[in-house]
Amino acid sequence: MQTPPTTSPLWSTASFGDTADASPMELSALGAHMAECKPLTGRLFDARCAAEAMHGFVAGRMMTTLVVAALLIGVSSFIS
Repeated sequence: MQTPPTTSPLWSTASFGDTADASPMELSALGAHMAECKPLTGRLFDARCAAEAMHGFVAGRMMTTLVVAALLIGVSSFIS
């Protein structure tokens, strides 16, 4: 016997039937967080983001990266 699919969502919110909205205290905390984070952006922040992106790329392809590095080292040793 098959059960019919449910049409109601399988999740609930804490808005208790009202529209979901941020409270003034949440907005104040978000504003304080944004004010604290804004000065941290700059060249060093950009370099760290680039390093994290490169790490994510290399870590996901560890064996390929090792093979390519070995090939580059091998080719450069023949050229010298």
